[in-house]
Amino acid sequence: MERRAAREEAFKLLFSVDLNEEGVTEEHIEETFVKTIVHGVIAYKEDVDNMLKEHLTNWTIDRIALVEKTILRIAIYEIKHVDDVPTAVSINEAVELAHKYGDEKSGKFINGVLAKLIK
Repeated sequence: MERRAAREEAFKLLFSVDLNEEGVTEEHIEETFVKTIVHGVIAYKEDVDNMLKEHLTNWTIDRIALVEKTILRIAIYEIKHVDDVPTAVSINEAVELAHKYGDEKSGKFINGVLAKLIK
C-alpha cells in the first residue's frame, strides 16, 4: 500500500473513532504505516491538539469540523513524530485529503494552520 493510501485509511479509521467514540482494534489495521499514524495520533492526541490550539487564529478546536480536525491531527503527528516523512510531504498530503473529504475551503484552511505550525 502506498503511503497516500495508508494516510487515507488512517484518516477513515481516526474519523470513525472520533465520530463513534469507539476504540480501534488491531484487526482494523493491516498496513504498518497505517498503524504508525493511527496509534501515534491516538497516543499523542492531547499534545497534538495543544499544538493545534496554539496555531489557530479566530478559531477554537471545537469549531473545526471533524474532517479537518482529523486531517490536521494526522499532519501534525507526522510533522512532529515521523522522521522519514518530509514536512512538505505531510502538508501536501493533508491538503490533498482536505480536497477529497472536506469542502472547497478545507485545503486552504489546512494549509494555513500547518504553515503557522512550521514557522
